[in-house]
Amino acid sequence: MPITPETLALAWLVLANAVGFLLMGADKVRAKRDAWRIPERTLFLTALLGGSAGVWAGMYEFRHKTRHWYFVWGVPLILAAQLLLLFWLKTNLL
Repeated sequence: MPITPETLALAWLVLANAVGFLLMGADKVRAKRDAWRIPERTLFLTALLGGSAGVWAGMYEFRHKTRHWYFVWGVPLILAAQLLLLFWLKTNLL
């Protein structure tokens, strides 16, 4: 069975969202332990690279970063932009 670009893109999105979700959980645990934290830049980069739904789900599952307006507004805006891009690509390239 050949690997298509769509299959690779879907695999990337699943992986990126799983990583984003897990990073939010790991950072919450580290915050509770007053340990070394995952930089916010890394969390946003993960969202920008396709993991925005996972980061957003992790925010509310772990109740983490929900008091920071730039996460509360930024992550959903990234997700919306990615969904609009996906819609545009699907309608204009097929």
